[in-house]
Amino acid sequence: MKRHDVRGLALAVAATAALAAPLTGCSDDTTPSDAASKAASAASEAASAASEAGDALSSATAELGDTLASATAEAGQKFDEFKNGVNAKGDVKVGGVSTDSDGRATAKVTVTNSASSSKSYAVQIDFRDPSGNLLDTVVVTLNDVAASAAKDATARSNRTLSGDVTAEVARAVRK
Repeated sequence: MKRHDVRGLALAVAATAALAAPLTGCSDDTTPSDAASKAASAASEAASAASEAGDALSSATAELGDTLASATAEAGQKFDEFKNGVNAKGDVKVGGVSTDSDGRATAKVTVTNSASSSKSYAVQIDFRDPSGNLLDTVVVTLNDVAASAAKDATARSNRTLSGDVTAEVARAVRK
């Protein structure tokens, strides 16, 4: 459940309870009625559930952040192996995203070597959601791409991704 869905539900329950309390808050003898007590209890339970959901969301967000940080660090290490590499982003095209049998996002990566001799490429592919948020990043290495030739590889996300996912070439170098 999305963060705003949990908050919205908690606010709706709390608002309903708050509005119901004055309407049913007293019986004929001016003592609080069971309905008001139940409404207050429901509001308390909703607030507790919202807090627990918020904690779970925070934990999941932290885990996702750690996963992305790890993937980004790994991508940086692979690019370090291509010291003095030439920017080759223009040599790379990435296809549409599909999902493999493990639920991971995949995209076809095609490199066309524009150099006059055989080259190796490191290509970083970023998987993003429709809002442009980074979901995952991977590095694909293509070795010994012949001069003026094309070579294909598959970029595969590190984890399962769902929804409308796109792939883009974040950076590419050749050596």
